[in-house]
Amino acid sequence: MGNWQKYAAEAYGTFVLVGIGTGAILAAAVTGGGVVEISFAFGLALVAALYTVGSVSGGHFNPAVSLGMFLDKRISVTDLVGYWVSQLAGATLASLALAFIISKTAVASTVTALNSTYVDTFGGVVGEAILTGIFVMAILVMSKSTSYSKFLGIGFTLTAVHLIGLGFTGASVNPARSFGPALVGGHWVDYQVYVVGPLVGALLGLFLVEFLRHGKDAQKAWSAVKGYATGCGLSVIARLGIAVTMILIWGAWVVLASFLVHG
Repeated sequence: MGNWQKYAAEAYGTFVLVGIGTGAILAAAVTGGGVVEISFAFGLALVAALYTVGSVSGGHFNPAVSLGMFLDKRISVTDLVGYWVSQLAGATLASLALAFIISKTAVASTVTALNSTYVDTFGGVVGEAILTGIFVMAILVMSKSTSYSKFLGIGFTLTAVHLIGLGFTGASVNPARSFGPALVGGHWVDYQVYVVGPLVGALLGLFLVEFLRHGKDAQKAWSAVKGYATGCGLSVIARLGIAVTMILIWGAWVVLASFLVHG
């Protein structure tokens, strides 16, 4: 299967997830819906995307999930970068579609933002890391199942983290989900929370797999997580270089996309 098919599948799946999920936020404002409806919209959108193109790319649709898969040695560095770019593109296209159909102002209202009454920035990072860790752990475990019902389990997990997190951190658990609305809506409030928290959560999810599923003690589990990157045959300098490169790519994409959208 060609790389273009995998990357196109990731872009499409992320488009479906972000388009339906954030579209449900707008619909809820019109119909009087709330947390339950929005949470199920995100979960069911993920299920639909997984059943549709999950067999093509693995069905990540989330940079944090792709990071967890990379550290678990299921995808290459090249695919990690390709998946990230595809996911950001898919999320951006979803928000552009909503902006065209409704308005940019409406899209700006779908950005993930902290409920400052209850959660500060540090608390938001911790909350997003925990929610993402739960989600990524579920994916790392369920994705190895040969049963197609695993897609339902993954979707229901996303619904569950939204039910608890939506009113406090915004329950992004996905940097791409936060990226699209922020870019198109021109509203970058708390965005750093939704990059740092989920990416840390990917590490937490992998740690939980090693600790709870594989029965390793905490120290061995953490050593295993660190060892996955080493096991990819990369030196410390190379891993740091890759990390810096990815950050620069992410930043360049934000600048370029902002210019293209807002001029």
